[in-house]
Amino acid sequence: MRIDRLAPGDLERDGPALADLLHACVHAGASVGYVLPFGRDDAMRFWREAVLPAVRAGTRILLVLRDAEEIAGTVQLDIDTPPNQPHRAEARKLLVHPRHRRRGVARALMAELETAARERGRSLVTLDTRTGDAAEPLYASLGYSICGTIPGYCRDPIADAWDATTIMYKTL
Repeated sequence: MRIDRLAPGDLERDGPALADLLHACVHAGASVGYVLPFGRDDAMRFWREAVLPAVRAGTRILLVLRDAEEIAGTVQLDIDTPPNQPHRAEARKLLVHPRHRRRGVARALMAELETAARERGRSLVTLDTRTGDAAEPLYASLGYSICGTIPGYCRDPIADAWDATTIMYKTL
């Protein structure tokens, strides 16, 4: 396994594989901002329109973990914070392909995310996750603390229901 920090050109090259990853995760029930129906074109649009401009601007760090040559997972470190929060960053869109789950991919990506945050002088990482998801205890095991939950925060990606989100943080 190898973790890479993608530059804009890398993101353009790996866009189809990243779209496949996001598509597979949403179809497996991941609560990452999308609901079914969700097509591959929708996934490509996310990487091209939401992530690529931020990577180009230097306000987002995109990490990918490759297992052999396949992208097994990804996470983003958002460092686009207001002037009064130069010490903070946000973990976004931790995605692990369903075929690669329970193999340490998420743990390795989060460790690298924290390294990238420290390198940029960030001492606080925040995130949110759907309450009750498998990611919640993972984040807790990595030292993230719960500061609260918001009921009815987002629509479930598959079911016609509203899910709560848990807000977490870690001081590095």
